[in-house]
Amino acid sequence: MAAEKLRDLSQPMDVPLLDATVAAFYGTGSKEERAAADHILRDLQNNPDMWLQVVHILSSTQNLNTKFFALQVLEGVIKYRWNALPVEQRDGMKNYISEVIVKLSSDEVSFRRERLYVNKLNIILVQILKHEWPARWKSFIPDLVAAAKTSETICENCMAILKLLSEEVFDFSRGEMTQQKIKELKQSLNSEFQLIHELCLYVLSASLRAELIRATLATLHAFLSWIPLGYIFQSPLLEKLPNFFVVPAYRNLTLQCLTEIAALSFGDFYNAQYVNMYSVFMVQLQNILPSHTNFLEAYANGTSEEQAFIQNLALFFTSFYKAHIRILESLQENKNLLLVGLEYLINISYVDDTEVFKVCLDYWNSLVLELFEAHHNLDSPAGNMTGFQMPMLSGVAEGLGSQLMQRRQLYAAPMSKLRQLMICRMAKPEEVLIVEDENGNIVRETMKDNDVLVQYKIMRETLIYLANLDHEDTEKQMLRKLSKQLNGEDWTWNNLNTLCWAIGSISGSMGEEQENRFLVMVIRDLLNLCEITKGKDNKAVIASNIMYVVGQYPRFLRAHWKFLKTVVNKLFEFMHETHPGVQDMACDTFLKIVQKCKRKFVLVQVGENEPFVSELLTTLPATIADLEPHQIHSFYESVGNMIQAESDPDKRTEYLQRLMELPNQKWAEIIGQARQSVDFLKDPDVIRAVLNILQTNTCVANSLGTYFLTQISLIFLDMLNVYRMYSELISTSIAQGGPYASKTSIVKLLRSVKRETLKLIETFLDKAEDQQHIGKQFVPPMMDPVLGDYARNLPDARESEVLSLFATIINKYKGAMLEEVPKIFEAVFQCTLEMITKNFEDYPEHRLKFFSLLRAIATYCFPALIRLSSEQLKLVMDSIIWAFRHTERNIAETGLNLLLEMLKNFQASEFCNQFYRTYFLTIEQEIFAVLTDTFHKPGFKLHVLVLQNLFCLVESGMLTEPLWDAATVPYPYPNNGMFIRQYTIKLLSTSFPNMIAAEVTQFVNGLFESRADLPSFKNHIRDFLVQSKEFSAQDNKDLYAEEAAAQRERERERMLSIPGLIAPNEIQDEMVDS
Repeated sequence: MAAEKLRDLSQPMDVPLLDATVAAFYGTGSKEERAAADHILRDLQNNPDMWLQVVHILSSTQNLNTKFFALQVLEGVIKYRWNALPVEQRDGMKNYISEVIVKLSSDEVSFRRERLYVNKLNIILVQILKHEWPARWKSFIPDLVAAAKTSETICENCMAILKLLSEEVFDFSRGEMTQQKIKELKQSLNSEFQLIHELCLYVLSASLRAELIRATLATLHAFLSWIPLGYIFQSPLLEKLPNFFVVPAYRNLTLQCLTEIAALSFGDFYNAQYVNMYSVFMVQLQNILPSHTNFLEAYANGTSEEQAFIQNLALFFTSFYKAHIRILESLQENKNLLLVGLEYLINISYVDDTEVFKVCLDYWNSLVLELFEAHHNLDSPAGNMTGFQMPMLSGVAEGLGSQLMQRRQLYAAPMSKLRQLMICRMAKPEEVLIVEDENGNIVRETMKDNDVLVQYKIMRETLIYLANLDHEDTEKQMLRKLSKQLNGEDWTWNNLNTLCWAIGSISGSMGEEQENRFLVMVIRDLLNLCEITKGKDNKAVIASNIMYVVGQYPRFLRAHWKFLKTVVNKLFEFMHETHPGVQDMACDTFLKIVQKCKRKFVLVQVGENEPFVSELLTTLPATIADLEPHQIHSFYESVGNMIQAESDPDKRTEYLQRLMELPNQKWAEIIGQARQSVDFLKDPDVIRAVLNILQTNTCVANSLGTYFLTQISLIFLDMLNVYRMYSELISTSIAQGGPYASKTSIVKLLRSVKRETLKLIETFLDKAEDQQHIGKQFVPPMMDPVLGDYARNLPDARESEVLSLFATIINKYKGAMLEEVPKIFEAVFQCTLEMITKNFEDYPEHRLKFFSLLRAIATYCFPALIRLSSEQLKLVMDSIIWAFRHTERNIAETGLNLLLEMLKNFQASEFCNQFYRTYFLTIEQEIFAVLTDTFHKPGFKLHVLVLQNLFCLVESGMLTEPLWDAATVPYPYPNNGMFIRQYTIKLLSTSFPNMIAAEVTQFVNGLFESRADLPSFKNHIRDFLVQSKEFSAQDNKDLYAEEAAAQRERERERMLSIPGLIAPNEIQDEMVDS
């Protein structure tokens, strides 16, 4: 009953009843009560007439949640239907909101009490402004400034409104308003800024009220980045701001304002003011917080205000230096202040806070890059590029050189301190797997931290520039720190880690001689440290650092066989060390070193009797005895890399046989047993052994490529037989056990073997050099065991890897596979589509791989698609449309890329007319559908490309037959271009009834005009998407044409019962009375 009463909007709403409903929704009552309240509120929100009750609700309720609910309804109307409302309704609402804001903010008590409500009203007012100002509300800024002068609380709220307006126009306008509207608002704000500026200065001069000053500083901060510069530099503003910096309550806001000013950069016109501002600031700062302060402790023990101050300081210095450091370098007294500022920034960089460090690091990176480039260009002057010496420029070059030398001397001391900072705070590289957990234990890293990796990349780059600027200082600092580790003076896990990560990261920056000398000392010291240090955790940390450093210097290892051999034997030693992470890292480092130094292992080195690889193969069983299966696979891949470097085919084959001896022995055993009794292959341990052997083969195939041919030929046919048998086992299990059977451990294990088989074949074919005979040898035998099996299987037993294997084959052998495409099509197409088109969730792996296969066919075997029957081609097109409708981003993108591929190929074929007659309109309609819904935003770029392709084609004259069906379209169009214009206008008018015909026509004409220029074509579509969300100004006549009179009359009657909605003067009377 109550619900019906609320839903009846023909009379004023029962506000206490609405209060009760809102309270029930937010309350702690039963689940059913909350659901019922939610249902009623949603119905009210969706009712187009509900907004007419908003004023009545706001003036009758005391409940904040109810007020917010009413404002939410109003916000929806303002966003999407505002321009469609009659003028008097718009003015009424505008004036009502303004009056309530003024009333509540004119009195200190109500302003503080209703703060949340006023904030929400401010947001609503700014939303209205985006439509009304400047065209229909020219006097807004003068009115606001006049109101602000009447009381300090009103003034404080006016500041909040101005700040919101600035943010809406300059920060959040993309995608919310059309480019034209944004431009208009920016111009209005700029032209009326003088009034706002005067108001801000007036407050800062005259007011003693803390909240008002804070609000004014916050508003200034929002405006400073875009206002005309004269308002900053040719006004008393810069003199006033420092007075507030010394007051703790305003310090952070003032500093934010100064930072905005510091970041501005417009030539040299205001250099003197900038120097003055910096000097005054530095004097004040040294009084507040001396430069020798320990910022690390100050930040750790500070209040949140103090922490924010240190963060803002970092932002100020980095912003100022990025834009104006050159002015400070020119005069001696400025140089001293610059060095003090750099000292502050280096000290702040030690603060243990990621955000603060990111700000500092970003600046250090850009500064050392600039210093390095100047120094680098001087060392290799551009004058020699042309091959002519230019004697007359030598004097200029010398002058430039001495300037650069002076600059390097100026920065020498700060850069040395910066090197120390970088070495102390070096981030962890990806290769290091051994970390300290929160309990202080040394453990294997379980998850990569992407933020740390990004930070490592920037720090590494910065340190390399620093090393290039002064190799001596870099080396001296690193070796000094390392000796402190050895004598125990500075020994901690973290200190050793950051030092070794820093040493590893500058690999390649020194000359070879210096690098050799430096590394001999580093590796010798680290090996000593490993010997003298006791404790398993300590040894694990040192081991991880030795492995990281040696892995970073392949040039050194290539040049020093003795060191290389020592290092590799040390790695083999670590492979027996069971501490978590050590074995993994040893295997990873071994692979890395082998990839870089593989030739060294297959040559007989001085003082050796045989190549290292031969020695290694002899002791291989002992070396891998303590490794886990995945580590053994990595080890085999490394040895495969060594063998690949052997140029003698006989030796290569011999090494490969010796390497694969263990797995081949086991394989022969299993196959021999299986020939006697097939049931032997069903034992879980045997299945695991088969899986392990296949994985080992895959790793070796990965490193050997074509040379793996002898090994794969040995096991290929037996492997296909095992594949077929396991496949039948899986099908039987699923057929008998139903869908849950596919989740059992035995079926999962069997499927792993099938997947690994496919992966092995795919890896080999992908890595093998492009030799047609390999394709001819391996593809036909797979047709039935792999493709036929896929088609015969139940959906749950089909491996998605079959699709990616054949995609690889087509990408690799291209047109040579043309004959096979119909068979591939027949086996996988229909049955995979049935699996993936039931919904958007099932079989995610198959989806992506299916479209990748289709893309490979479209790219390399396009003639095969042309030969399809029209039903089959329709299936292909339907599946592509289905793909780009997908909400999973990578599937949608694959579908769109595939579509672009198809469009290009068909345009170049003789079936161009036929194809586009059938599919042009469908593609256009479907692309517009995904372009204009909100679920496919990431595909925007590709949607635009498809549309551009279509519109360019239709205007190019390549289509010689009409795209319309003469039987259903009575009017003969002069050409396809005209037809598509009309069709598109009709399509969009139907889809967006809120847009008027003139707008749609303008949009479509714009598409045709800008089709050749992608950026403007894209912007044109962007604007349309913004417009399509809201009703436009002239809508009113079109939308209500038939029932205009009756509708207006009905609305007027309703509104008479709601106080104040009709005419501004009535609203004002209401306000005075209440």
